Amino acid sequence: MATTKTAKGKAAAGKASKDAKAKAAKKAALQGVDSHSSRKPRFSVTFRRPKTLRLRRNPKYPRKSIPHAPRMDEFRTIVSPLNTESAMKKIEEHNTLVFIVDIRSNKRQIKDAVKKLYDVQAAKVNTLIRPDGKKKAYVRLAADHDALDVANKVTCCFIASGARRLPDTV
Repeated sequence: MATTKTAKGKAAAGKASKDAKAKAAKKAALQGVDSHSSRKPRFSVTFRRPKTLRLRRNPKYPRKSIPHAPRMDEFRTIVSPLNTESAMKKIEEHNTLVFIVDIRSNKRQIKDAVKKLYDVQAAKVNTLIRPDGKKKAYVRLAADHDALDVANKVTCCFIASGARRLPDTV
């Protein structure tokens, strides 16, 4: 008889555990499994967004089909040489060429343009904006270059070392 009692007890215990399991499943289904989770305590009043994955751009096609041509090349930088009386004086006495340049060009671009166009080394460049809105550049040449020789190549008028005006054609 002892064996039957133990077998009955095991069967009753198995049935009770199945009942408890079923009740727990019913309770979880009615309440939901997340109903008893506690909130994480916050110790600051400001919310800091967590750092998440930031992927680099991976475009499907380039937004520009071809790169643009240089916007400020040497031919656009220097508009024209200036051959006024004061400009001639600068050429003869101070070894300085005078140009009208593009309003958007800077001193470095002017220096490079003079080097490319006339094959001379510029010592320094001074610029000013005239009252008519054009930019004027004074390009001081290095000591090994003569501004008079360069000006003869650049301008179409006669610039002799002594004469400042065109010869008479009578």
